[in-house]
Amino acid sequence: MSDVEGLSYRSAGVDLDAADRAKGALKELVARTRDENTLSEMGLFGGLYAVPRGVGDPVLVSSADGVGTKLKIAFLAGRHDTVGRDLVNHCVNDILVQGATPLFFLDYLATGHLEEGVVTEVVKGVAQACLENGCALLGGETAEMPDFYSRGEYDLAGFIVGIVDREDILDGSRVRAGDVLIGLGSTGLHTNGYSLARKIVFDVLGLHVGDLIPGLERTVQDALLAVHRSYLPSLRKTLVAGRVHGLAHITGGGIPGNLPRALGPGQGARVHTGSWEVPPLFQALQNAGKVATEEMFRVFNMGVGMIVISSRDHADAVANELAAAGERSWILGEVVEGAGVELV
Repeated sequence: MSDVEGLSYRSAGVDLDAADRAKGALKELVARTRDENTLSEMGLFGGLYAVPRGVGDPVLVSSADGVGTKLKIAFLAGRHDTVGRDLVNHCVNDILVQGATPLFFLDYLATGHLEEGVVTEVVKGVAQACLENGCALLGGETAEMPDFYSRGEYDLAGFIVGIVDREDILDGSRVRAGDVLIGLGSTGLHTNGYSLARKIVFDVLGLHVGDLIPGLERTVQDALLAVHRSYLPSLRKTLVAGRVHGLAHITGGGIPGNLPRALGPGQGARVHTGSWEVPPLFQALQNAGKVATEEMFRVFNMGVGMIVISSRDHADAVANELAAAGERSWILGEVVEGAGVELV
């Protein structure tokens, strides 16, 4: 009777040796993000982080998000070094609007077949953005799930924890009718609206990732993989100065869907859409897809990635602080009594 070779995890589609090699390659990337409050190293069951001293009444702020179908562009282009930065920056912005600065970050990467080089590129982007935002990459999970994801595809999610002094929380209570809305530019689509953008680019225009977008001097992959930027470096000093009444991160839902989240009860906003020039990428998508303007503003950020709410008296000081940080800003509207966002 001859021996029959038994099944193994590898024969079922999971390569533990490859996973170990990938994790080994990530240790240095993760270690570079450590700071004085990081109390653990990669490999433990949980990450340890000491709450920083010097915050009078510390409140922890957390958020979780993903990159969405922007990942489809990364798969097609074979470029995986940007989506990790997208993920971290998106999460940083989401807690920044409540006045918080990041402490640590965790990532979750799930794939059907673990490709060591791809995993390293993705996590390299995560680590780079953590360094840029001053937060520790405290831990994460890489899951190999054969038959769950198509070969060459993966999903990516992130979890962030930040800190804010209780008296500095931005929750809409400081906002008053008459406050001005100050716009900060986006670097492209950021991480929202990609299902519609992909339909226009690939189905309507029939383009490939390496093709130039008509009317733009950029390829599909360069335009659609532009990194979702972080607004923390530009806003850090302005937040400390106490001149910010509210912040709105313009993500899915656009300005109409996100600006109300920064306002108080009984407050609305009037946005002057002629106060800035909508970037050519959005114009190209709208023209090619024959998308109604109202729908464009509901789906995309339209060139506005963050909105600062401040008193009219402080608007010039805020603009000067932003300019000193290298940020271009402009007044795009005002807070009014009522409800909802009026685009005029």
